[in-house]
Amino acid sequence: MGKSPRFFLTSLIALSNNILIITNSLDLHADVLVSKLIKKGIMPFRINLDEFPRDFEVDHETDQNGWSATITHIPSERKLDLDTIKSIWTRKSSDFTFLSEDDYSTQEKAYANQETKHVLNGLLYSLDCYWMNHPLAVRSALWKGEQALRASKMGFKTPTSLITNQPSSVLGFKEKINKEVVLKTLSTPTLSAEKVAVGEQVVTQGLQTTILTDDHLENVEAVREIPCYFQEYIEKKFELRVTIIGDYVFAAKINSQQSEKTKVDMRDYSADILYEAFELPTKIENRCRDFVHSYNLQYGAMDIIVTPEGEFVFLENNPGGQFLFVEELVPELKMMDALANCLIEGTP
Repeated sequence: MGKSPRFFLTSLIALSNNILIITNSLDLHADVLVSKLIKKGIMPFRINLDEFPRDFEVDHETDQNGWSATITHIPSERKLDLDTIKSIWTRKSSDFTFLSEDDYSTQEKAYANQETKHVLNGLLYSLDCYWMNHPLAVRSALWKGEQALRASKMGFKTPTSLITNQPSSVLGFKEKINKEVVLKTLSTPTLSAEKVAVGEQVVTQGLQTTILTDDHLENVEAVREIPCYFQEYIEKKFELRVTIIGDYVFAAKINSQQSEKTKVDMRDYSADILYEAFELPTKIENRCRDFVHSYNLQYGAMDIIVTPEGEFVFLENNPGGQFLFVEELVPELKMMDALANCLIEGTP
């Protein structure tokens, strides 16, 4: 007689090496990773923030001798002792969900969110384990102005840039560099974004890098509303998405100049352009790894331009960037396997 599904699940739990995944229920990256870990005999514990705390029970006790904490997933009855966690992968955030939130006032909902965030962060930040990535490290690595300065100090070539809310500065910047200027977002391009299918995934496509035209400059007074990010336009031979996972470095060559849609900004995923594996020069590979690790990050997705002259120009690093769509387009880049290995090993 065959084993029951419950027996199979119990066996997997017994083999678990206490990997925690923090994401939301719609995260395909986490779905794929969980599947890979199960094939390796490991059942990670997953917290979908859009189901937390509604579908979870939390117990956190402290005294002068220390603390103990457990989280139980109510539907599956799986229980996690937090002091046994070896590795944590933080992926996607989400709004919390509460048992009776339909009855909450706006003030009650705000209070519930803040209390829950405090509870969860207080638990997780107490852990001394392997993080990919620790939220505090992510927060320190988000700022593009600081990124450009750090990259330049570490030997990368970077574009000449300007952040300003002064119209005269924009005009003076364009005259000084005497070439095309682009407008880019500093925080997120996805606040007014569309969803685009890329393979089996749905990718968010938002405000793209835009070359300033005479029409834009006629309305330059609009920058008085908020400081804006301007940058010299760098001519491209092709672009690179360099993904760092632990000590692994994966480079995908993006032939963005094959389509008018992607010549300025390769993030038009409706364009039919070639992605292929690329071997970085050792110096550039080490520089990319060192840059990500300088923030105490174990993961980063870096965007780099290769110019017609063969120069590597740093654009930015996203500590939470997507990578599965790249692996689907370039299957020889085994990034998900590398991620699984890092979390299993649980060491930097």
